[in-house]
Amino acid sequence: MKNLFDRKIESARAVVFLLDQDGKMVGQKARWVIGETSTNGIPAGTTNIFNFVVTSDKPLVVSNLTAKVSFDRLNLEGGKAANPKTDVQVRAAEK
Repeated sequence: MKNLFDRKIESARAVVFLLDQDGKMVGQKARWVIGETSTNGIPAGTTNIFNFVVTSDKPLVVSNLTAKVSFDRLNLEGGKAANPKTDVQVRAAEK
């Protein structure tokens, strides 16, 4: 996650959907990646990495899985809320 806002991100909640080769959801996980417990946030212009563990009720029998990430809450320094639908871009990680 890279903060391209002009102020610190104080809290952010993300959802990860795990999809099989046909695009069918086989698992999901939602969690606060910034701010639910103790955090200093992400200052403007900086980057941070988050990892998710996605569990499934059924055994995963395929190995060709894709993760789709979506943010549903984003709060900036000073109490300003950002709109995750219009203010956030999710891109593949640089290799």
